[in-house]
Amino acid sequence: MNKQAVLLATLAASSLASAQEVVKIGHAAAVTGPVAYFGKDTENGARMAIEALNAKGVSIGGKKVRFELAAEDDAGEPKQATAVAQKLVDAKINGMVGHETSGTTIPASKIYHAAGIPQISPSSTSPMYTRQGFNTAFRVVANDVQLGQALGRYAIGSMKAKRVAVVDDRTAYGQGLVTEFARSLQSQGGTVVAKEFTNDKATDFSAIITRIRATKPDLVFFGGMSATAGPMLRQMKQLGMNVRMMGGDGLCSDEIHKLSGGTMLDGQVVCAEAGGVQGEARAAMDKFRADYKKRFGIDVQINAPYAYDAVMTMAEAMVQAGSSQPATYLPVLAKIQYKGVTGPIAFDERGDIRDGTITLYSFKGGKRSLLSVTK
Repeated sequence: MNKQAVLLATLAASSLASAQEVVKIGHAAAVTGPVAYFGKDTENGARMAIEALNAKGVSIGGKKVRFELAAEDDAGEPKQATAVAQKLVDAKINGMVGHETSGTTIPASKIYHAAGIPQISPSSTSPMYTRQGFNTAFRVVANDVQLGQALGRYAIGSMKAKRVAVVDDRTAYGQGLVTEFARSLQSQGGTVVAKEFTNDKATDFSAIITRIRATKPDLVFFGGMSATAGPMLRQMKQLGMNVRMMGGDGLCSDEIHKLSGGTMLDGQVVCAEAGGVQGEARAAMDKFRADYKKRFGIDVQINAPYAYDAVMTMAEAMVQAGSSQPATYLPVLAKIQYKGVTGPIAFDERGDIRDGTITLYSFKGGKRSLLSVTK
């Protein structure tokens, strides 16, 4: 090939690259720290979606585009989350998937809203996130009102727990979930016999457990993450308190068994995950789980499929709008109807998912065991 031919080929390649628009999707979660396994899970799910879109070849407004994932670590800290959010806005992302926890999602959402960037959380459940009046805020999982109601019904109806001690970790997620659970429990004739709180960095729960033990509860409800609940279970065992524990999706990880030092008994812990599929829809979810394990060599924790669907839903809105510009595709996203691996996705006027499902689990042999899927 002569020099002129090489030059022409280079120019052609350069022209093709410049013609192909790059669409940046942001993602932020705690990929370091005590709940990094949750954060890496959602990041992996988002990455799988990006890879699937690029393998398929997507055109937006008649032009082929290439999707990129701009992944950041917010360490589960609200201050770091806002710094990360500003960094992603400055990087001119076209859309945001995240953050992982309610405590990071809520402060970061103000920054995305100010920049007009659509944000879909695959895991944040605090009602406050979508009650700020931000037209840019969406979620693909049920919120704490729905979670708390389902857990309250199960505690009373199936676990026959009338006297319950509640503990929260002072995060937006933990406090919100405990509030909704207590409301549901009491509306059905249950009693909150003790109210305690800790924090998500605590390691010593002996004083709390001693006070709770004196109230003789049927059940301990914990609003927080498995990184805190696991050691709490171990110390409950050490102090001769073998009652059951219940919580939200923060407890729904196999890691809780390891973190309890192996002291968690079969059936001792019941947790609820925001989301879940039944019947024919299970085939798509099972395939996703198999593909995820093949790609990353590990099992799905909880929210990877919701992060996957968040990216896919956002991309579909761009395709339907014929533009990846936030202001153009945002109105389309608000009215989207998308069939995801986690089920049908459509948002209400606040940005909450319509007809969100709840999945209840317990644990056997240290592994999650399905109890039921409900609404």
